[in-house]
Amino acid sequence: MPMPLFPRTLFSKLFFGILLAVLAAIGLQVYLMVAMPGDSHTGPLPELTRAEAKRAQRLRQVVELFADELPERDTRHPDVLEEAAGRIRALWEAQGLEVTEHEFEAHGESVRNLSVELKGTTLPDEILVVGAHYDSCAGLPGADDNASGVAAMIELSRIFASADERPARTLRFVAFTNEEPPHFQGETMGSLVEARRSAAAGEDIVGMLSLECLGYFSDEPGSQKYPAPLDAFYPDTGDFIGFVGDTSARSFVRRTIGLFREHASFPSEGIAAPDSIPGIGWSDHWSYSQVGYPAVMITDTAPFRNPNYHESTDLPETLDFERLARVTSGLAAVVDELLRG
Repeated sequence: MPMPLFPRTLFSKLFFGILLAVLAAIGLQVYLMVAMPGDSHTGPLPELTRAEAKRAQRLRQVVELFADELPERDTRHPDVLEEAAGRIRALWEAQGLEVTEHEFEAHGESVRNLSVELKGTTLPDEILVVGAHYDSCAGLPGADDNASGVAAMIELSRIFASADERPARTLRFVAFTNEEPPHFQGETMGSLVEARRSAAAGEDIVGMLSLECLGYFSDEPGSQKYPAPLDAFYPDTGDFIGFVGDTSARSFVRRTIGLFREHASFPSEGIAAPDSIPGIGWSDHWSYSQVGYPAVMITDTAPFRNPNYHESTDLPETLDFERLARVTSGLAAVVDELLRG
């Protein structure tokens, strides 16, 4: 005997209703991951200013100081790693800054994070951290990864150390050791040691910017890759700078990229996604997120764009220092805004 039509129709409606609800929920989650405030710059870049041209020269000099002269910055070459720390100290001291070192042991070697602070005026207990790791992977030169991040950090500290007025919040710059394997996301990762120290001290860190691989760009279509399914939402040309955080840092990611787009005429893309997606947690911002601080990575996306990533060809001559200067100028404006409270 044929079944009545009513139950089958009801089942179909329920099925499609549930399917639409699931698809809507997935769509909302994707939207929350990729939707960012403001508009990315399009079209030709404005002419480089004289200040930015000089900035590009200083950035090149710092990258060469590490990638050309100290191409084995890791715990397997402790003397070279120590020399790199000493050069960062010297660069900061030349800016008139007092350097603090936090020393710890890693695989039988004594290593150190270095930091400098510009104390805030009205909100000194609220701290913005800007950091970059100074070690390189497996004895490699590491021009993009991560001498470029160190160079941008040193240039940003120069900008704020020479400013006429101090901001409301405290600005802390940190040079991390041991971001690369075998320390990555382990107990001896320098930024994790530092983040845990801050958490144990009850420090009020309002945000952390991780400067990670900032100098490689390409105007060639197809030069930019992504882990699936992100390639459906982002451009395939590697001419932008990325703002990346996990879902807990969504509001901070949106705030930082929004400020960048407001102040910088440079292409930018952002994402706040689960760190189970490859690349989302691949830098020192991961460490601060682990202890509950909002953190974002600013990056050229490293292996998803740069063919020299973790190769002996990651050399200064492969980087675009003019674009790195533009990015650094934009980040200076972002930092300035975040320090206002």
